[in-house]
Amino acid sequence: MALFKKKTKTKEIVKPKEGVEEKEMSFIEHLEELRWHIVRILASIAFFGILTFVFRTFVFDKIIFGPRNPDFLTYQFFCSLSSATCFGPVDFELIAIQMGEQFFTAIKVSFWIGLIISFPYVFYEIWKFIKPGLYKKERNAARGIVFSCSFLFMLGVLFGYFVIAPFAINFLIGFDIGEASASPSLSSYVNYMTLFTVPTGILFQLPIFVYFFSIIGLITPELMKKYRRHAFIIILIIAAVTTPPDVITQFLVGVPVYFLYEFSIHISRRAAKKYQESLDE
Repeated sequence: MALFKKKTKTKEIVKPKEGVEEKEMSFIEHLEELRWHIVRILASIAFFGILTFVFRTFVFDKIIFGPRNPDFLTYQFFCSLSSATCFGPVDFELIAIQMGEQFFTAIKVSFWIGLIISFPYVFYEIWKFIKPGLYKKERNAARGIVFSCSFLFMLGVLFGYFVIAPFAINFLIGFDIGEASASPSLSSYVNYMTLFTVPTGILFQLPIFVYFFSIIGLITPELMKKYRRHAFIIILIIAAVTTPPDVITQFLVGVPVYFLYEFSIHISRRAAKKYQESLDE
């Protein structure tokens, strides 16, 4: 046994100090990373879309055609309030007027439902790609953004499905001219159901946009209060563009979004306070 042991040098693993920026990625590396984010997003949408297509009978009977059923949750809720507010679905027949319409409609529904279900993961992948390019203060300001955006989007979709859809369908189908009877096509019905839900989910992102514009100083609560009336008109115009061309549906979308605008004023006030504190530091 040797009396003296030879000392060996061990390579230390030096961790980067906090606040030191990592090596910037090249343009090709950014494209490669973006490609994998897109692949994962498409895979998520495809997974839930295929699952929807497999169970398309249940999806169409219970979800897509839900507002046509008398036991729909919205009708039960209003009927439970009083007989004066009780109403039910208008009876109408759906027809397929083109060859392959049922198949392609099922594909379309599968895509949209796949996108809606996977929206939290889709936004998470987008945020994961954007986050490394932000400063620490910006990342801290955006804490919880994935949950907030996902919650507001799902809230908007549910509002469109349970509130806008039954009222709009009853109004549009119940509106008659002379002896003409409404027999909408399956594709037309699905397109309207999409307009009732997905755009509403996007419009419900208003508080998020207001928060970020306020935290960088582009929007102030005073500015939002000053142009409150103008905002109401703009909201109605946006609702008119993103919804079917009837006044009832436009107000069903526009009024809640305006309430979100008023709520966003309080959010802007808090964000503006953070922006002022960052300037004072």
